[in-house]
Amino acid sequence: MKINEVEALVGITKKNIRFYEERGLLSPRRNSENGYRDYGEAELVVLRQIKLLRKLGVPLEEIRKMQSGGITLGDGMRRHLVTLEREQRSLEQSMELCRQLKDRKGTLETLDARELLEEMEHMEREGTTFLNRQVGDTRHIRYVAPAVVTVLTVLLMAGLIGLMLWGFSIDAADAPPLLLIVVLVMLPAVVIVGVLLALIQRVKEIQKGEAEDAKNY
Repeated sequence: MKINEVEALVGITKKNIRFYEERGLLSPRRNSENGYRDYGEAELVVLRQIKLLRKLGVPLEEIRKMQSGGITLGDGMRRHLVTLEREQRSLEQSMELCRQLKDRKGTLETLDARELLEEMEHMEREGTTFLNRQVGDTRHIRYVAPAVVTVLTVLLMAGLIGLMLWGFSIDAADAPPLLLIVVLVMLPAVVIVGVLLALIQRVKEIQKGEAEDAKNY
């Protein structure tokens, strides 16, 4: 069975399926003839299990422990319930603070946030976790620098290739041998390919570091 068929049957994207394979949660066989992954009923069962547990918010590491037999399903669920109950308490406390703010008169300009922030910091020291959305406020900025560098480098190398080809074409009699021209053109072309590959790798690193987004499936 191919990955497209698995995606349709289980309702998990190809990206996530490959991610689970990279994390060692899924190990499909390889077709001896073409080397492609060959998914069977066993892989469908595992993916449905992963899908169920991820929908319940179970961390990947806990799923791995259950798969390996390090903990039982019951143990894993008991541990996860503790986490959910802690998150529920944190959410209830956040809701209570929101209710307090809802009942206040006036505009945002009149709000003195210092007292509430001190109260929240005290609650955090006691174990409360608030939804800190500011963590992702600057996320897109991380992509700007590598993208700008890549664009400038590609434009520079492409311009260099165009300039060389133009120079050789207007003075064909004094142009170097064809093989040398190819080598000269290939050098900036290789730089372009290298920069693009580096950008792809950098984007993957950024994505992997953004609070491990893929874990939130």
